[in-house]
Amino acid sequence: MLPQKQAEEAIVSTFSETEQEGKEEARDDQKEDEHSSIFSVKSLLWHGGSVWDAWFSCASNQVAQVLLTLPYSFSQLGMLSGILLQIFYGLIGSWTAYLISVLYIEYRSRTEKENVSFKNHVIQWFEVLDGLLGPYWKAAGLAFNCTFLLFGSVIQLIACASNIYYINDRLDKRTWTYIFGACCATTVFIPSFHNYRIWSFLGLGMTTYTAWYMAIAAIVHGQVDGVTHSGPTKLVLYFTGATNILYTFGGHAVTVEIMHAMWKPQKFKYIYLLATLYVFTLTIPSASAVYWAFGDQLLNHSNAFSLLPKNGFRDAAVILMLIHQFITFGFACTPLYFVWEKVIGMHDTKSICLRALARLPVVIPIWFLAIIFPFFGPINSAVGALLVSFTVYIIPSLAHMLTYRKASARQNAAEKPPFFLPSWAGMYALNTFVVVWVFVVGFGFGGWASMTNFVRQVDTFGLFAKCYQCKPPPAAGPAAAAAAAAAHHHH
Repeated sequence: MLPQKQAEEAIVSTFSETEQEGKEEARDDQKEDEHSSIFSVKSLLWHGGSVWDAWFSCASNQVAQVLLTLPYSFSQLGMLSGILLQIFYGLIGSWTAYLISVLYIEYRSRTEKENVSFKNHVIQWFEVLDGLLGPYWKAAGLAFNCTFLLFGSVIQLIACASNIYYINDRLDKRTWTYIFGACCATTVFIPSFHNYRIWSFLGLGMTTYTAWYMAIAAIVHGQVDGVTHSGPTKLVLYFTGATNILYTFGGHAVTVEIMHAMWKPQKFKYIYLLATLYVFTLTIPSASAVYWAFGDQLLNHSNAFSLLPKNGFRDAAVILMLIHQFITFGFACTPLYFVWEKVIGMHDTKSICLRALARLPVVIPIWFLAIIFPFFGPINSAVGALLVSFTVYIIPSLAHMLTYRKASARQNAAEKPPFFLPSWAGMYALNTFVVVWVFVVGFGFGGWASMTNFVRQVDTFGLFAKCYQCKPPPAAGPAAAAAAAAAHHHH
């Protein structure tokens, strides 16, 4: 356990880089040597804090289930809107991730000046808000973030059940949810993000495989007879689709925790952008190809797997997505565990088993919600509009504007404005644009569209639905169709 401890000290104690640069380098080398000799396998699989690790975590965290639902969003938006909105939200998402990293570094450097050490402590987003802006902001950040992560985990469970149904339909989807809930409860044993290294690496491989499988399978399959591409037709559907895309690139509820798991958090700034650019190479080709092949049929099939022909490749993709959902469940839940541990005062406990016991009350409600609301197309957009819009886009932008509202704060800023926007005025203008746009389009229109859709689901299928949309639902018009989104989901 020695290298781990040293590594953690190296992450934490040497933040003000100037006077300690030399010491840090020496320590790093010593750490590397020690690892390479004795612990090479363990350090490779278990302890990760490099720039690459952060990139893998971000990229694999961004797309999961959402790959399967993007063709459905494209059928609601039409090809052009779909591609443009992806690029637009991808860039805005990277911008707000950059803001979060700036605020984190600001908080870190302010607290380090007061000689606070974060040895066994994982800094979270709400603590950054608390340190920079006070208790009300902390409460808001905490409420939105936890709700978002909670529903993110619920989505994972439902997605698992709905996906495995395409391989084995002997059990209904609700039973599958019970089984996967039990499996996912095992994530309580994984201590922190350093330990997800090999997983995020694998997760990225899985999503890459699935995306290219979808693209190639759709192209090989060719266009269906009499294919039509009529989207966009309805406002409700258009904004539901747009909200799903906002959700796709809203993957940074865990940004701060991933950043804290890096040895040198200053390097985080551009990682998110690079991860997003890689994600574009997965989402745009696969969604466009599937939409090109199947057209308007997708309006009733929000899980792309349901249209692609059943063969070994498809089964492989389904299984890989299942494993990936398990990993993302861990990613979404870990911050919740941290918050819960801090609430009950167990965060500094050394024993893994004790921590696991303390974390169980977090898993149970997630399991329960997954069984009550099995229709995860609609909830997905609802979460996007009501939670992601605030957590990921609005709060960071506002927080950044408020943190640097005084001239003195701007002069002593730990991070100066980026080279492509050298003036503070420019940053303010961009932040204001993000806040207004996301509030009006994402929260306003998106919230209206997705809530309308969600209420229709409850009316059509009832709560605790046993096997949501297993047999093709009777023609109840486009409402029931738009719902066919059992595995409509994302991170």
